Order: sequence, then structure tokens, then C-alpha cells
Amino acid sequence: MGEHRIDTIEQLEALYGQPGKPSLVKEVGHVTSHYCAFIEASPFLALASVGEEGLDCSPRGDAPGFVRVQDEKTVLVPDRRGNNRIDTLRNIIRDPRVSLLFLIPGIGETLRINGRAEISADPALLHSFAVDGKAPRSVLVVTVESIYFLCQKALVRSKLWDPSTRIERSALPSTGRMLQELSREAFDGDAYDRAYPERLKQTIY
Repeated sequence: MGEHRIDTIEQLEALYGQPGKPSLVKEVGHVTSHYCAFIEASPFLALASVGEEGLDCSPRGDAPGFVRVQDEKTVLVPDRRGNNRIDTLRNIIRDPRVSLLFLIPGIGETLRINGRAEISADPALLHSFAVDGKAPRSVLVVTVESIYFLCQKALVRSKLWDPSTRIERSALPSTGRMLQELSREAFDGDAYDRAYPERLKQTIY
């Protein structure tokens, strides 16, 4: 990139100019009633963290309202069953900084929380998040430092919620096929794919 590389804040600001007033007004340090409504309507979020081993961004999802607003400075996120890599949780132990990006099907705006998280294994708290009698192993207690909505442009450009842009899952390699290739044929991809639907039902919570 040579001479066209941007590597100072001054160059960056000269290129982009100043943010508009609405983009500054929307950022606050607590969960407002309107922002609470977005959180309670969201069935999905991406959770970003950072630690000694690097960055992580992981999906989290459940029925709308699965993230609980405890008060205007605190949101609670249950850690449902996954693959036990626990990359996000390892990061939080080492560095509590997190960022959450909430999406709501059909809604163009997204909602972002920046804050700090701690991991709780309080039995009463875990029980309060139980689904079908199964509690999460832990709950993330996120202290909100800043929260704001992001405009619709990215979702409009991507046509994320437009049914006409959807593709069939079969148009892409299956998870079993990818695992088989990555393991250099030491993994039976077809068997994995056949067993996955039942395994998903048995391990969803």
C-alpha cells in the first residue's frame, strides 16, 4: 500500500471527517428503556473478547429475552452448551473487556454494548436461566460502560433479512466434509453429518 497507507489518527480523521451529532448523542453509559427493549427482543448476539491467546468473537443465541437486563448498568448472558473450547471465557478470566452486538431478525439497526464481564457459577443464578430443566454452566455478568445503536446501512447493503438472498445449506460444504478435509481424511465426515441432527436435539441445552 506504500504511500497510501493510513497509520496515524490525524490521517484517519482527515480522510473521514467528524462524526455527525446523532452518532455521538446515541452513546450513553447505561441501559435506557429503549435500549432495554432492543435487548429483550434480540435472539442473537456476537460476543467479542480479547486475551493473551488472542481475539475471539463468538455467537450467542436463544429465545428473545435470553439476555437479561438486571439493572441499567448490568446485563446477564447465560453460557449455553457449546463445544467446550471456552475461548471467550478464557479471555474474560485474563481480560474482562467485552463487546456485544445484538441483532433482531427483520430490524435494520443493531445494538452494541462495550463493557467488562465476570463469570458467575452462582447456583441460584444458573437455575434462573434453566430451559427444559437444564441450567447453563455459567452466566456472564456484564457491566455496561457504553451502549448505542448502529444504523441500518450494513444490513440494508447486505440484504441480510431479505428472503430472496438466502441460499440453501447444501450450496456450501457441510461441517462433516470440512472436518474430514481439515483432519486429512482421518475424520468420517458423512457419519458426522448423519448423526448431527439427533446430536443437536440432544445437546441444544
